[in-house]
Amino acid sequence: MNMNTILVFLSVLSFLISLPRAYGDPWYEGHVCKDGMNFNSNSTYQSNLKLLLSTLRSNATHGSRDKFSDGFYNATAGQDLDKVSGLFLCRGDVRRETCQDCVNFATSDLPQRCPVQKGAVIWYRECLLHYSNYSFLSTVDYVPYLCLANAQDSPNRSFGKQVRNLMDEAVNQALSTPKMFGTAKEDYSDFPTLYGLAQCTQNLSPDQCRNCLGDAISQLVDCCKVRQGGQLLYPSCITRYELYPFYNNKLIASPTPAPPSPGSVTSSKEKKAINQQELYTREGRTGDDSYDILGGETHGDSHQELPIFPLGLALEATKHFSDENKLGEGGFGPVYKGILAGGKEIAVKRLSGSSGQGLQEFKNEVTLIAKLQHKNLVRLLGCCLDGNELLLIYEYMPNKSLDVLLFDSIRRAQLDWKRRISIINGIARGLLYLHEDSRLKVIHRDLKASNVLLDHEMNPKISDFGMARIFGGNQNKSNTSKVVGTYGYMAPEYALEGIISVKSDVFSFGVLLLEIISGKKNSGFYLSEHGQSLLTYTWKLWCKGKEALELMDPVIKQSCVAAELLKFIHIGLLCVQEDPADRPNMSSVAVMLASDTVPLPQPTQPAFSAGRSIARSGQSSSSDSKISSVNEATLSDVSPR
Repeated sequence: MNMNTILVFLSVLSFLISLPRAYGDPWYEGHVCKDGMNFNSNSTYQSNLKLLLSTLRSNATHGSRDKFSDGFYNATAGQDLDKVSGLFLCRGDVRRETCQDCVNFATSDLPQRCPVQKGAVIWYRECLLHYSNYSFLSTVDYVPYLCLANAQDSPNRSFGKQVRNLMDEAVNQALSTPKMFGTAKEDYSDFPTLYGLAQCTQNLSPDQCRNCLGDAISQLVDCCKVRQGGQLLYPSCITRYELYPFYNNKLIASPTPAPPSPGSVTSSKEKKAINQQELYTREGRTGDDSYDILGGETHGDSHQELPIFPLGLALEATKHFSDENKLGEGGFGPVYKGILAGGKEIAVKRLSGSSGQGLQEFKNEVTLIAKLQHKNLVRLLGCCLDGNELLLIYEYMPNKSLDVLLFDSIRRAQLDWKRRISIINGIARGLLYLHEDSRLKVIHRDLKASNVLLDHEMNPKISDFGMARIFGGNQNKSNTSKVVGTYGYMAPEYALEGIISVKSDVFSFGVLLLEIISGKKNSGFYLSEHGQSLLTYTWKLWCKGKEALELMDPVIKQSCVAAELLKFIHIGLLCVQEDPADRPNMSSVAVMLASDTVPLPQPTQPAFSAGRSIARSGQSSSSDSKISSVNEATLSDVSPR
């Protein structure tokens, strides 16, 4: 098909799409029923939901023209555990009558699709409807979401970059209008014009809108960059691009700077949430653009908010933090399994006693993970601050952490080779997101098997961001006087000199990869009459050629492909090289893991465990002795040499 044919086809398609839809239902895109929280028939919650939907429908149909002019409305109905919050948003380029028809249809359609779920969201081409049992009206909702990609391939390899530039322009326009709605158009010489659209729900602040759209665009480019068009739809914002004018230019007002419409007004209790600036205070800085959130300045959305869980709800869910509900304990404190009234399972992290470090970790996790959304990062549902109780509420991971299976002589059989590959790739994608694809460049600093959680399908999710550090701008490394992390996983330049970079996490990933292959802990790996780390042992086998296959966990012998195993060992050794400059970044690691044709450089001798390096250096202080013998300890405040 030549270029003239394509242009004729797109012109006809543009004309058809621009025709008004006087008849028929709204154009359905997709919906999600939120699992785990259901209501009973004829319950108070169901009555409140019906009242909410009636209120939204009424304001779409009978609301005053001034009140309705932005095609958005939010409301709440009921109180306490029976309260339901909801909103509708019409696309900024649809007519008032089209918006009314869409909302009327949605308020009838969604309850039929999700008849017992307390929360649900549905997207149409013309509008979206969202309701839930938690008060989301002052927060950004990144989940659930839809990614819809066209079937046709993109015109050229640089298409992803062109889409991002286009969408950035649409975001800038959206932030300058009361509707928080923007479009953009870019003309190119080598293929048809590119069109983009971005819009937020008007309950968001400008910073929240910017963050929502920024995340959506990153996901959009990631899932649709090889396609000619696509949509990324969040409950709080929507984005779309195409090679034809899919929006109605005649109904789009010229942008005029104005504050966002506040929508409906809720009480102060309904808007109760964590404000980052109330969680921490700024510390002095010395020309370093990186910082720990636990003592740093705000970054981007300085008013990021999270749902607040009442303490009573957490106590009831965990049976008052009973031992039978206890899942484990980390540096932060104990973690408990909880079951909410509707049956939804949660994990509750409880700050231990008067731990000063725990309080810092709490602040760090709340303010950081609220900004991060990725399928390979654990999801934070909310938090609780009530007197001396500080709680983080997470999605529950039924298969617990990776170490529980990997280092158990019986349970490790659940991890065949295919599943281990999936876990390795998932961890790599999560790290890649933290380092390069999220709106913040984040160094985890404590990646290890116990900080990788497994969901019901064994998908890995990186957790525990209490020790994470953010890098600003184009910064690549930093120095710290406080070394935090776990020996055995810590890069030598970080453990000994306090140098932090993305390569610190790459080293930890390499150690973890070799542990997953071997089923052995690096920190507890000792052979015959003299001790050696897993890295030492792997290197010696690698230097003997195919003897490297001896590293393989015996339980995967039947399911493992030798050539594939050698490739993964090779990549692991590249990640744990002594010189950080020799280690690949996570984008390169992801490519190497996914390809069988990419040539791999020869690895150099790996850095051995930090504890042993200190011991070999001749130091004999009690602290060094402790470091040498206890490699699994998680450290929170150590002055580097």
